[in-house]
Amino acid sequence: MKTLIHLAFAATLAFAQAPKPLPPPGVAIPAETRAAVEAKLKELNQNIEPIAKHPLLPDVLIFREAVRYALTYNEFFKADEGAKALRLLDEGLLRARQLANGQSPWTTATGLIVRGFVSKLDGSVQPYGLVIPAGWRPTDAQPWRLDVWLAGRSEVRSELNFLSERMARAGEFAPPDAIMLHPYGRYCNATKFAGEVDVMEALAAARQNYRTDRDRTFVRGFSMGGGSTWHLAAHYADIWAGAAPGAGFAETKEYQSLEKKGDIRPWYEQKLWRWYDATEYAANFHNLPLVAYSGEKDRQIQAAQIMDRYLNKEGMTLAHVIGPNTEHKYHPDSKPDIEGRLAAIAKTGRDAFPSSIRFTTYTLRYNRMRWIVVDALDQHWEKARVNAQILDNGDIQVETANVTAFTIDFNAGGWKHSPDRAPAIRIDGQRAGNLQPMTDRSLRGGFVKKGSSWQLANLDEGLRKRHGLQGPIDDAFFSSFVMVTPSGNGLSEATAGWVKAESSRAISTWRSLFRGDARVKKDAEITADDIANSNLILWGDPASNAVIAKVLPKLPLEWNANKLAIGSQSCDAKACMPVMIYPNPLNPKRYIVLNSAHTMREDSNVTNSQQTPRLPDAALVGLEEPPGPVRPGKILWADFFNETWALKQ
Repeated sequence: MKTLIHLAFAATLAFAQAPKPLPPPGVAIPAETRAAVEAKLKELNQNIEPIAKHPLLPDVLIFREAVRYALTYNEFFKADEGAKALRLLDEGLLRARQLANGQSPWTTATGLIVRGFVSKLDGSVQPYGLVIPAGWRPTDAQPWRLDVWLAGRSEVRSELNFLSERMARAGEFAPPDAIMLHPYGRYCNATKFAGEVDVMEALAAARQNYRTDRDRTFVRGFSMGGGSTWHLAAHYADIWAGAAPGAGFAETKEYQSLEKKGDIRPWYEQKLWRWYDATEYAANFHNLPLVAYSGEKDRQIQAAQIMDRYLNKEGMTLAHVIGPNTEHKYHPDSKPDIEGRLAAIAKTGRDAFPSSIRFTTYTLRYNRMRWIVVDALDQHWEKARVNAQILDNGDIQVETANVTAFTIDFNAGGWKHSPDRAPAIRIDGQRAGNLQPMTDRSLRGGFVKKGSSWQLANLDEGLRKRHGLQGPIDDAFFSSFVMVTPSGNGLSEATAGWVKAESSRAISTWRSLFRGDARVKKDAEITADDIANSNLILWGDPASNAVIAKVLPKLPLEWNANKLAIGSQSCDAKACMPVMIYPNPLNPKRYIVLNSAHTMREDSNVTNSQQTPRLPDAALVGLEEPPGPVRPGKILWADFFNETWALKQ
């Protein structure tokens, strides 16, 4: 057994050999510039104190945090970025003084605007950019079209560089009849994980601050942003009026030529590609207009080509604008073509309650398409389908596969048929009952599959996988979380050393890759509020972490000084550790996670297409292999829990 010192050394060596650090190491800025930046940052902090409780404070804090991060974490990537920092601090000082005087002119200004919000994930202040058309007025009665633009890959797009960019350039597209929203996306992740949450939080902030039309909201992007668009369009087809991906990637296996390289991943990792592979969700474009763009000579034309192949299987043909003789950029003639198509789609707008729905999902993380909400699956990570049709007489016909519960949900004003006729609902050829419309023209009812029969019923509230509580491990970082570190001694030097190395890595990786400071508390510091409102990421074992000891009796684990077992799988408790996700026994509406952060590791830094989950719901990790850039140790066993959070028999 390796000693603690040997284990720590091996872990350090493994991290040093990671393919690529993200972000890259910074450079020194001139000493006099650094001194000026530090002095002005201090001045900004002093000016923030009088406005500390102002609701628009995030619009000031974005400048402070961008500069503070660059100073603290060596994230000046060019020597002239010190001058950028000074300009941002000047803008922050101006806004702070304006707020102190009861003014906020940027909230009613047109042009290039940067703003901020406080994220639910970690309480950090996150920036976003806007391009407000010259014709916009805050008093406009009619809501504006909103286009979400997702950026291409940049390994040096720190907060400092993002804000500087958004204050200087409108971007690839800036239609005069649309507000353009540029989310930060939490750096360089193709809007996966925290980046996905960031886009939705930025969209919510923009909608709160500007009158925008939910039925004329588009998602767009190029390169990495094209990959982001394929993903967000396919998974959130319910919320957009249209999508316009440019280049990028749409899946993992073929884009990376993994089979040709002989790179065979574990079965559970391949299954988890179904989380972000847009190809698997192609049917969802039945309800979402789509215009793709590629340069004729661009390698990333592969994304549109493979999506067209999968769309063909669903009876659809991709609208694909191709820039002639063009590599990785927009052809000038293609841009007005794309803009014209999106403008035509905007005239019609999103149909919130179409008569025909086709919906595919593999996880309850993505469970809604217009008026259909999937509530339970027969088996996660296998294809689930719902095809629904409103017939001419107002009856509803539904066909399902791998679905055991769903809700028909027309909100007020959504049901366009007769309010005094209760439509008959037929599911998989069976008469399942009738739903009575309400006088506000809403129509709602849940259906549950009992054996082979569908019934109009409410789903029971027992322990089961449900939207936002379905795993896998990485899902815990889609909402508020607290890293809970141990205060006691571990079961062995090896386990204690591994916990120290992995928890430190988790905290630092959240900072570097997902651009926030993770909330970290000792086990004895956890409060009722933490349990009620946050997922708990528990580091240690029953001997070292009091929270683990408290919840252990209600976990599907046997864990004592000698033995660690999950079901029939067991190992020496002094030489292995569990990583897993499970509903928190202290609050089943939240998760606990044992000994894991995001399961992708440093080897994925080379390309966003490999930033995918690496472990399922639970695993046993042998410590004879030190943690490194590919995995946290030797994976002795890994699997998913079933739909009631039990081990598979």
